[in-house]
Amino acid sequence: MIPDLDVLIPTVDRPVELATTLAGLAAQDHPFGVVVSDQSTGQASYDTAPAEAMLRVLAATGCPVRLGRHLPRRGLAEHRAALLARSSARYVLFLDDDVWLEPGTVARLHEAIVELRCGLVGAPVQGLSYLDDYRPVELEPFERWWGQPHPERIHPGTPEWQRWTLHNAANPVHLTHRHVRPGERWVPYKIAWVGGCVLYDRRELDAVGGFGFWPELPELHCGEDVLVQQRVLARAGGAGILPSGACHLESPTTVPDRTVQARDVVGLELAGSR
Repeated sequence: MIPDLDVLIPTVDRPVELATTLAGLAAQDHPFGVVVSDQSTGQASYDTAPAEAMLRVLAATGCPVRLGRHLPRRGLAEHRAALLARSSARYVLFLDDDVWLEPGTVARLHEAIVELRCGLVGAPVQGLSYLDDYRPVELEPFERWWGQPHPERIHPGTPEWQRWTLHNAANPVHLTHRHVRPGERWVPYKIAWVGGCVLYDRRELDAVGGFGFWPELPELHCGEDVLVQQRVLARAGGAGILPSGACHLESPTTVPDRTVQARDVVGLELAGSR
């Protein structure tokens, strides 16, 4: 049976991190396929003994695995667009190559997006080196969704935009302790966007054009995922969920230049929309 969910992983020059990310996927109990797209300057990040071992574990459990190189580089948005084009699954989970998922995370995400009937559900990445860094002011924008999330237009300078602080450092862990009640499998809440681990309903992602805006951006840019998520939120709604289950490996970023933000260049509105 072909899974209705694909995990899409863009990677570049991160052999250790990718192997760790794949190890997290190998411990999941929900059916999915895996697509890895590599843009490393030298040897592919998946061409190492640890990564190959985890790929064999995934294959042995019936997980379809597809690997490929995608060069030359044309920017983050183009890479995500190319990854998306390699999948026909109903649900697609964009997972960064430096995020480890605890067992059960993919199943929770899938369960949440089906039950909530929204465009996306994200698991915020947690920096556990900050576990003792409690930031009560940054937790204040938290607001739980009761029932199905409704569409929201998120703009800079609004209270909704300020939700970005919810995902700093180890804030998702502290939010879980505060808001997840005994017996609750997951709790949905309102977001501005989620970085690193986001499950989309493919129909809603395609409806906003996916990452097809990439030719409008210079090669060096960031925030392409923020723009796409906010387009999906405006059309179909979305949520973050707690507990997250997504752990950031806290390696140095491979995108140090964050001068050009996709939304500043392209804008939230779709071409031709009113």
